[in-house]
Amino acid sequence: MEDFKSDTGNADIDAKVEEWMRWDKNEVNREEIRKLALAKNVDELRKRLLQRMEFGTAGLRARMGAGYSMMNDLTIIQATQGLVKYLVATDPDAKKNGLVVGYDARHNSQRWSELVATICINEGVPVYKYSKICPTPYVPYAVVHYGASCGIMITASHNPKEDNGYKVYWKNGAQIISPIDKGIATSITEHLEPFPTSWDTSCLANGKLLKDPYDEIYDLYNKDLHHLCHFREQNTSSKVTFTYTAMHGVGYKFTCESLKKFGFPPPVPVKEQVEPDPEFPTVKYPNPEEGKGALTLSMQTADANGSVVILANDPDADRLAIAEKQPNGKWRIFTGNEIGALLGWWSLFAFRRSNQDVPNSDICMVASTVSSKILQTIARKEGCIFDETLTGFKWIANKACERKNDGKHVIFAFEEAIGFMCGTKVLDKDGVSAAAVSAEMATYLYNNNSTLAKKLVEIFNEYGYHLSRNSYFLCYDPAITAKMFKNLRNFDGPGKYPSSCGPYKIKYVRDLTGTGYDNSQPDNVPILPTSKSSEMITFTFENGCVATLRTSGTEPKIKYYTEHKPDPTTGMDRDAAERELNDMVHCIETHFFQPETFGLTPRPTS
Repeated sequence: MEDFKSDTGNADIDAKVEEWMRWDKNEVNREEIRKLALAKNVDELRKRLLQRMEFGTAGLRARMGAGYSMMNDLTIIQATQGLVKYLVATDPDAKKNGLVVGYDARHNSQRWSELVATICINEGVPVYKYSKICPTPYVPYAVVHYGASCGIMITASHNPKEDNGYKVYWKNGAQIISPIDKGIATSITEHLEPFPTSWDTSCLANGKLLKDPYDEIYDLYNKDLHHLCHFREQNTSSKVTFTYTAMHGVGYKFTCESLKKFGFPPPVPVKEQVEPDPEFPTVKYPNPEEGKGALTLSMQTADANGSVVILANDPDADRLAIAEKQPNGKWRIFTGNEIGALLGWWSLFAFRRSNQDVPNSDICMVASTVSSKILQTIARKEGCIFDETLTGFKWIANKACERKNDGKHVIFAFEEAIGFMCGTKVLDKDGVSAAAVSAEMATYLYNNNSTLAKKLVEIFNEYGYHLSRNSYFLCYDPAITAKMFKNLRNFDGPGKYPSSCGPYKIKYVRDLTGTGYDNSQPDNVPILPTSKSSEMITFTFENGCVATLRTSGTEPKIKYYTEHKPDPTTGMDRDAAERELNDMVHCIETHFFQPETFGLTPRPTS
């Protein structure tokens, strides 16, 4: 491979260009960097070569392309070299227990799974590598089943087609948290130069340290679903016809099988979206959370087949969206918080029916701090345990693992971004099992002359209104994001958080960034952990509304989450509460986000 002498006029960039050309053996990516160097495109080269993707608790996720700030063969090799060196150094059983590697249907996913397996095998670590595409939940499930030391899933979940990612699970089956992520990140920087054998995947042919878990895990996962199925006899004669979309991802085969195990006939497929396609040709965003625009074909298919409930997985099948046809003929797409309320009620109802000897005090439910507090309210009223965690299923799953190890029954956990964990066979969000559980819940309701929408009203009538509105602004410049949050921390003067937002008075402020601040605590120290790498501020208003502003760890978004649970003694009805929440959201967008001042882009409309 020929040497390349870069001459952009910038010594730092030239050094990085020449380093890249020495290390990278992917000719497409080499040519991309070479052309940028010949064109003396210093700005683009600076972004690609003088910045690195940050390895964190979400692993890696970024745009695919050449450069250290992007997902490509070389950065996958660097990440895996660092990870396996850290794994072997910290786990004396790693070379006995091995690790699990899975991949989705995105561009490059299979190739990168092979590079990952190659590097691990060359380090003497056995690999359970899926021979075919699989849902993300199949990786943490396999980690626990095999007693593996680690799991790696190549996926970018619901991100745009240009992206891909690298998700890491630890030996407990949950995504990594600190200090593991920091240890891996440090090890990556210590092992950046590719090992001589890292590019040569021929070792995968001899199979000595390589096993394919696909068939075994497929069978075992589906057999284990019986833990979540409580009304199989009614399911076989369900009055409900379900429509299902895989959103061009991996989910169709796996979710159809999970429904079958619950006794359901095959769902009506959205044919245009059944086959995996990394181009996602029928949707602008392959994310069912984005609403009607992502579910248009599902609604058309359901209407044509007399179906009243839609089940939708995202491309790696770890999330689930649900829509229901209403009496007026329109489709209602339930929010993640609404599905969380429904599945929270159902999980407790079904578990108690099948486990009457388990006291409520041993039953646990978990949700992240940006999710609806409906589970907390249900748990308090029913005498169950509720745990609140930081944002992200890594925190939810690790807390669930702790409770499970303490002998508690974690029956349900969720995050508002349509992520649901039913039981603890998979310690992560799992759209495959959640689809089957949701189908059983819907069938039970319809068999008892109810619907999902009616049941949600009943839940709110019993436990109080929990009304939420969540959205985001796009911001592609981290400096602007930092400036916006700095403004919030100095809103009423230097070092003073806002005391109100428009006409709405603020009672408490909790800032989980940096050293942290929470004036609801006697010492102003927050209970939840803090982080220097992400922004997150929560405002509790005097009228009972809670609003959180935070940055996304995987997308260029500044998100907000609001929930209004009005005091029942005020006599405020649902319509009045919704009007007040809508006005508060408008004030938050206007006064806190200040999109015109900071140049933020509103969430695209579906």
